[in-house]
Formats: sequence, structure tokens, C-alpha cells
Amino acid sequence: MLVISSVWAKPSHAAEIAVKGSDTMLILGQRWAEIYARAHPDAKIMVTGGGSATGIAALLKGTVDICNSSWPMSAAQIADFIERFGKRPRQYKMCMDAVAIFVNKANPIEKLSLSQIGKIYTGKISNWKEVGGQDAPISLYGRENSSGTYEFFKAHVLNRQDFAPATKAMSGTAAVIQAVAGDSNAIGFGGIAYDHGVKPLAISRTPSSGAFAPTEANVHADHYPLARYLFSYVKSEKDVDAVADYITWCLSDAGQAVVQEVGYFPLPKNLR
Repeated sequence: MLVISSVWAKPSHAAEIAVKGSDTMLILGQRWAEIYARAHPDAKIMVTGGGSATGIAALLKGTVDICNSSWPMSAAQIADFIERFGKRPRQYKMCMDAVAIFVNKANPIEKLSLSQIGKIYTGKISNWKEVGGQDAPISLYGRENSSGTYEFFKAHVLNRQDFAPATKAMSGTAAVIQAVAGDSNAIGFGGIAYDHGVKPLAISRTPSSGAFAPTEANVHADHYPLARYLFSYVKSEKDVDAVADYITWCLSDAGQAVVQEVGYFPLPKNLR
């Protein structure tokens, strides 16, 4: 948990904002709170992870003000929210991300197609030589099923098929990165901001199409196949007060500069 004392526009009404959810967004949420603190020292912003599903559940229970999620709320979750609070949650697109496919830096592979990745993670391809690499078994690392990144990957790469039983479910992207960095035969996936000490691959939509690296330009141009938005959801009744001001700051030029600093991609101006 990160607890930051920060300032509010009305010092006599210090704000307390609880933020919970996506582990992908945790480093960004912590950095936003830290930078915001320098200008707003009377607000207290508590940022925790646990996964998108955990954050959504906390929002539905009314125990947090902001849920960070790397996956959109489902129709059933929105219906549950309406039943509890009498209105829809407010959804904000906070920035853009590339779900990167990471391999160990020693791995000679530079690119894969979506179908190759899908076959790897469903166990149909189990040796790197089958995709042009060395003769070595592939070590699979993924995320727990409470993760929005897990849901995104299962939907967009596996077409809702099950992960291979050999896939090791890690508690967060940082754990995935650590595992891949220490295993020469490993493959993992996660938000691009965690790209440290590993190699992100270029990805093609089909085996015969061009492969694109997970860069800001390729995400904004819709070339990279695994681009996505990262979201925040809020309880509407507080949305006109402290929470709204904080969200507005995160979407401002100053807040989006933090996005870039952390390693994600700012929203295009027309989406803020």
C-alpha cells in the first residue's frame, strides 16, 4: 500500500481517496499519487493493487472511491453496480498500453504471430525450435485469473481457450518479469511499462502480415495487435468532488506526462 499525503483545493475539507485494482496500473497509480502530493498536501490517496477483479469487487462493495482496471467492467458487473447504487459507474480511459510478449534477453526470437503465441500458451507449441528458435522447452508464465491482463490475453490471444496446465500463474507483472529475466527459455506477458531486463517481441496479426513492436507510435496508429486502454471507474456520487478533481488532473497534460514517465502511453488529446 502507498499512502501519500497530498493537497486539496479546499484545505478545510481534506480529501481521502481510496484507489484499488489493477496491478498493471499500480506503478502508475503510485506515481500519480506521489506527484499529485507535491501540489495537494492535504489530500490522502491510498493506492493498492490486487488485480482488476479485486478492485471492481471493492468498488461494488463501496469500500473504494476509484477502481483501476486493465479490463472493462462486464455487463453483469455494471448491472450489479446499478442495483447497489442506483446509477452506472463512471468509466474513464486513463491512458493506453501495449500488452507485451516478453522473452529472456538471451532468446534469439524477435517476433511471433498471434496464432503462434496462442499455440504456445495452449500447449500446442512447446519447444522454441517450432517457432524458429533454439531446441529448448518453452517455460510459460502468466497471470492469476483475478487480473484484467489475464482476461485480455485470454480473449484476444487464446480466443477464450484455457491456458496450458504448465503455465505458472504469477501474482503480478513484476513477478512475471522477474521470472522471465531469470529463465532463458521463458515467455511471459504484461503491460509495457514493466519492460526492464527482458525483451519485448514484435507481434503480427497473422503469420503472413508485418510484425510491429509495442511502441507508442504503433499503439496510437493501431498497428500493434495487443493495444488497449487502461481504465478508472468511480462511484458517481463522489464524482463531482475530490475524486473528479483528481481524475481531471490525471488526464491533464501534467498527469499524462506521468503516464509517459512510467512507461505507458498518453491518451490522444481528443480522448481526454
